[in-house]
Amino acid sequence: MFDAATEFDRQLDRLTELGYPGLAGLSETAFRDLVAPLRARAVEGATGLAAPTDARVPFLLVTTRDLVPVEPRLELTTLVGKRKPGFLDRHYAEDDLPRFDPIKELEVPEGPAYLLFDVDRGEEFRNLPPAAALEGMTAQGRLPLTIDEGLAFITLHPAALASNRCFSLVGSRCGDKRVPALWISQGAPKLGWCWFGNPHTWLGSASARPERVGLG
Repeated sequence: MFDAATEFDRQLDRLTELGYPGLAGLSETAFRDLVAPLRARAVEGATGLAAPTDARVPFLLVTTRDLVPVEPRLELTTLVGKRKPGFLDRHYAEDDLPRFDPIKELEVPEGPAYLLFDVDRGEEFRNLPPAAALEGMTAQGRLPLTIDEGLAFITLHPAALASNRCFSLVGSRCGDKRVPALWISQGAPKLGWCWFGNPHTWLGSASARPERVGLG
């Protein structure tokens, strides 16, 4: 039987083992204390949700760029059974990433960490442009993932990113037609971008339940 409290502890342990406290300028104890209030909310919010699979997970402990910048977190991601670190696509211009903010519809909580529930990598939206995928998930009462949420997904569940099972992050935009996406390149996770109106056979669009639960 799926135990949400145990899963929260596993996610927190993984972030700690990867070195998130140091990247955030915190001791391990301070880091754990910071996100501890979310544990009970994870248990409450995950009620009735199924155990994690490669494609869908009941919740994610999401850390934000307010705590650790995107690139150091990306470099801590790996594919299952691989050691090569994740990396940023060269087509991102210098200082480009901070321009990609969550779209207003998401109502992302302020602060260093929050919870996201019922997260799916969006295989059903493969070979659909992100524009059409956004319409599809919205019709289902779901919303897209941000860069922070995508990184949390593949950090805490590395099997979520697999060959022909990659995904766009339509929830982060910067005012143009680019959409961030996570895919595989040279045996490692890669954070790139594609166009809002372009489909790719190997690229879906990840989504989750609308509500996001913060520390406040």
